[in-house]
Amino acid sequence: MVYISSWQEYQEAAEALYEKSPNTTRYCVKWRASEGKLVLKITDDTTCLKFKTYSSIFLNRFEALNLSLMQKMQNRRPQPQAGASSAQADTGAVAPQEAAASVPTISSGATGGGGVKKKQKKKKK
Repeated sequence: MVYISSWQEYQEAAEALYEKSPNTTRYCVKWRASEGKLVLKITDDTTCLKFKTYSSIFLNRFEALNLSLMQKMQNRRPQPQAGASSAQADTGAVAPQEAAASVPTISSGATGGGGVKKKQKKKKK
């Protein structure tokens, strides 16, 4: 269990490890707020790859790696982000992002954090 120091190396090795044995691969993320440390670990019981950072610069890269691994785990291909594809335009299908955007949101009059209102103390005379 040696830490890989280069993000690019870690990302390529992690994706290759998952593609090699998707049924036995496990992926673990540890965040220690007190130390500001992020540790990523991916293993298939024979190979263990770890990456450690204290830098917040890696958060976008970490998010991209998570998205990539989740898509592979769900056996999906990335959806195009800009505009609708010609296949969707021909069939009249609505993209999932557009469908979610068209659903109205219901606003409740409850308190902001979902918490319980505190009882106000009565003034003594």
